[in-house]
Amino acid sequence: MKKSIIINNKELIFDLDLVAKQANASVLLTCGKTVLLASVAREDSKVSEDFLPLTVSYVEKTYAAGKIPGGFVKRETKPSEAETLTARIIDRTLRPLFADGYLYPTHIVVMLLSCELDVDLQPLALYAASAALSLSDIEVKNPAVGIRIAKDANNEFIINPTLSELENSSLDLFVSGAADELLMIEMKANETNDSMNELSEEELIKALNLAKNEISKISAEYKKVFYEHKKSFEFDLKAPSQNADIYEFLEKNYLKEVKQAINNLAKSERNSELNKIADEILQNNPEFNPEELNYELHKFKKSIVRKQILNEKIRADGRGLDEVRPISILTNILPNAHGSCLFTRGQTQALVVATLGSANDAQTIENLTLKNSSLEKFMFNYNFPGFCVGEASALKAPSRRELGHGNLAKRALSSSVSKNYPHTIRLVSEILESNGSSSMASVCGGSLALKAAGVDSKKLVAGVAMGLIVEDDNFAVLTDIMGLEDHDGDMDFKVAGSKDGITAMQMDIKLGGISPHILELALEKAKNARLHILDIMQKANDEIVVNYDILPKLSIFKIHPNDIPELIGQGGKTIKDIIEKFEISIDIDRDKEEVTLSGQKVEEAKEYIFANVLKKHRKKVEFNVGEEYKGIVKKIAPFGAFVSLKDGVDGLLHSSKIKNLNLKEGDELNVVVSEIKDNKVGLNLV
Repeated sequence: MKKSIIINNKELIFDLDLVAKQANASVLLTCGKTVLLASVAREDSKVSEDFLPLTVSYVEKTYAAGKIPGGFVKRETKPSEAETLTARIIDRTLRPLFADGYLYPTHIVVMLLSCELDVDLQPLALYAASAALSLSDIEVKNPAVGIRIAKDANNEFIINPTLSELENSSLDLFVSGAADELLMIEMKANETNDSMNELSEEELIKALNLAKNEISKISAEYKKVFYEHKKSFEFDLKAPSQNADIYEFLEKNYLKEVKQAINNLAKSERNSELNKIADEILQNNPEFNPEELNYELHKFKKSIVRKQILNEKIRADGRGLDEVRPISILTNILPNAHGSCLFTRGQTQALVVATLGSANDAQTIENLTLKNSSLEKFMFNYNFPGFCVGEASALKAPSRRELGHGNLAKRALSSSVSKNYPHTIRLVSEILESNGSSSMASVCGGSLALKAAGVDSKKLVAGVAMGLIVEDDNFAVLTDIMGLEDHDGDMDFKVAGSKDGITAMQMDIKLGGISPHILELALEKAKNARLHILDIMQKANDEIVVNYDILPKLSIFKIHPNDIPELIGQGGKTIKDIIEKFEISIDIDRDKEEVTLSGQKVEEAKEYIFANVLKKHRKKVEFNVGEEYKGIVKKIAPFGAFVSLKDGVDGLLHSSKIKNLNLKEGDELNVVVSEIKDNKVGLNLV
C-alpha cells in the first residue's frame, strides 16, 4: 500500500506494507532517488525502572551513495557524529509524545538505503520515523514533523532548502512540532561575506511563526493519511505510586528539612540529603512503602521548588528570577596551551582550551550527499567526566549528550571566526563542575579561549540557559537556570550570541507547546542576561596576555607548478626532511599554486626552501629603487610590516616609517621601493 504526501512541492511516497513486516510498524520512504527505511519495535514486557525506555538510531549505509566504507574495517561501525546528531533530533522530537507511564522498551531505527546529491537528510529521517510511529500501536495524540528554514540572497525564508542553498544561507533553523505545538528548536547563524549574520529576536519569532504554520499543515496531513491504518493496542501504563497520606505527612512534618535539602545546590549533595530524609522517615514509620515514599518525596520537593518560584519569586539559591549567578574568569592559565580560559558561573565551571593547527589538521567529513569529502577547520569537543557532578563513574567515549552539547557550542562560535582564517582550530571544553548550563559556560569560555590564542574573532559570544515554570495561568521565566530548575522545570532554552544578536539556540519543551508571549519574554530576558555576561567577558578580554612565543606561525607563498615535484622530492623525501628539520607542517595547494608553512620556524624553513630546494628553478625578480607597488600586508612584526609585492617577494616597511597607521594583515598599501640590500627590499609609504 502506497501513500503520498506533498511537502514543499516535493512528493514523499510511503510504502506501508512492503518491508520489515515483523516490526511493530515500518515504512519505506522515497523522495526522488532518496530512500529511507524506518521501523518501530517494542518489547511486550515493561521495565521495572520508572523511565521511558526509548532508543532512536539513525544509520547511513555507504552503499546508498555507491561507496565502500573507508578505513581498515570495510563495513559500517559506530555511528558518525552526524548520524548521532540526527538521531538526537528524532529522539528529542518524538520522546515528548509518549504517554506518562509507558515503560515498554522501544527502538526506532531509521536507515538510509539510497541517496542523491544535495539532499538534506535530517527532515526526511524525521518524516520517516514519525510515519512509522504513527502506524505503530503506540498511542500518539498528534504526529510530529519538522522543517528546516534558510534564507536566500534576498533575505527571504526558504523552507526545506537543498544543501547548496543551506551552504549559501545566513540562517540554519530546524524546528519540529506536533499539530500547533512546537517541541524542539535548533538554530545557527552562518557566516557569509565575512559577516556573522546574527539573528535578532524579532526575526527569530517571525521564522518560528512560519515554521509553526508549516508544521501544523504537515502534521494534520500525517494524521489524515496514517492514523486510519494505525494499529490498536491497550497498554498497561504504570500509574505513579501515589499515596496521599504520605504526601500529607511530608507537608506537616518535613517541609523545613526538604527546603534545606533543596538549598544544597549540588546534585550529589541534594540527593544525599533527600536520601537521609527518606531513611529517617522509614525508620520512624516502617509501615510506609519505600517506593511510594520515594515518589511522594520527590513530588513534594518539586512542588516546593515550583511554588517558591511562582508565588514568592525566589529560587532555591536565593536569586531573583532574572539574576545571573556570579561569574569569574581566568585566561591563559595553561602555560603551554595555545589559549585557555577557566570560566566559572555559580557551581558550573568549564576549562576551555584552544589549539591552532595547519590545514593538515582539519577533520575530514564524509557526507554521502556531497560529491567529495569536506574538511572541517573549526572543531569543538565537549567532555563531561563524572567527577564534575560528584559521581565516581568511569571515563567513557563521548555520549550522545556530550556530542550534542559540543555541537551546540560549535554552532554558537563558528560564525565568529572567518572561513578564510588560515589555521585549523580545535576547542576542547573540560567540564570540571556542573550545576546547570555547562554548554553555555563552554560557549563563553570558548569565545575567550579563541581570544587568548590570538585568534582574530569578530566578536565575543556568550550563552545563557533559560527555564520556565508553568502552573495553569501562572508562569515564571528563569534566567541562568541551575540543574534543579532544569530537572523540575518545563523548558530548557539555551541562547547564545554577540551584542548584536543570536548566533545559536536550542530549545526542548516538556509542556507540549509554548505560547508566543512566553517565548518572546524568554528571548528578551535571555538578551539582557547575554549582554550582562558579555560586559564581564569584555573586561576579561581586555586583560588577556597572548603567549605569542608558543603560537604556531604561518608563512604562505606562491610556487610555480613545475616546482611542486621538486619541493616534494622523490617519494616525498625532500618535504619530509624539511618537516623533520624545522618541526613544521607543510600544505601544498596545487589549485592556488600556494604553499603554507605552519610552526615555530616557518621563516627559517621558507628561506631554506628558496635557498636550497627551489634555487635553481626560481625566477629572479628584479626591483628598482623608486618603483611603486600596491601591496598587501602579509605579516606584522615588532620591527615593521612585511608587504607582498610581486611573484611571492615581500618587502619590509620598517616600523619607523609606519607612523600612526594601525595596520593589520590583509590591508592594502601603496608603497615605493626605498632600498635593495642583500636581496632584501626596503619600502616607504607613498
